[in-house]
Amino acid sequence: MGRAYQNRKESMAKTAAAKTKVYSKYGREIYMAAKSGGTDPDGNLSLRGLIDRAKKDQVPSHVIEKAIDKARGGAGEDYSPARYEGYGPGNCMVIVDCLTDNPNRTFGDVRLAFTKTKCKIGTPGAVAHMFDHCAIFAFKHDDEEAVLEALMEADVDVTDIENEDGLITVFTPNTEYAKARQALVDAFEGIDFEADEIQFLPKTTTQVEGDDIPLFEKFLDMLNDLDDVQNVFHNAEVPEQSE
Repeated sequence: MGRAYQNRKESMAKTAAAKTKVYSKYGREIYMAAKSGGTDPDGNLSLRGLIDRAKKDQVPSHVIEKAIDKARGGAGEDYSPARYEGYGPGNCMVIVDCLTDNPNRTFGDVRLAFTKTKCKIGTPGAVAHMFDHCAIFAFKHDDEEAVLEALMEADVDVTDIENEDGLITVFTPNTEYAKARQALVDAFEGIDFEADEIQFLPKTTTQVEGDDIPLFEKFLDMLNDLDDVQNVFHNAEVPEQSE
């Protein structure tokens, strides 16, 4: 499992870089987390993790504060999560996570990205079973045993743990995110997460080749340009382009 994540870090970073509206995406997610779990980051671990990630992605403080204030006031849009699954170029598997205040509009926009790139949107659950829904934490540390012990003591279900060049990567089921994060923060003072997120990791990968490569890039760009799209997960492996 871990290797797949390490190998895909670069492509995931490219996908993230393609997001032209990163502030509004974070603002929407922070607003929803604060509205559902409380506006105090100390009591809402999902919110705290989101704020830390937003700061690492250089989202300005005023964007974060505005989203929390909006949740505190109880007014504002009422977003709900929506997930779409299907097959992208080269028959790769794709999961699209959205937050929307208009599900009909969002479905239409996402479906258009599929149809315009000759892809097929599927029914709920069509491809999700081919991914592991994981919480992932990566941080500098050299003692894998100490990390595992801290998580076990907190009764966290650890799926996998890796130590590569002093970087520990911990994988747990997505439902263990808050508990695992709290255990690590409590056990290791001043911990600085290089990865702190919930991801869909593919169990297998699909090679995307030839004419499907530009189509795949167009597909990702179309999805990432949609305001309602928060994350795009896929199992595509695209060969490096030689200049």
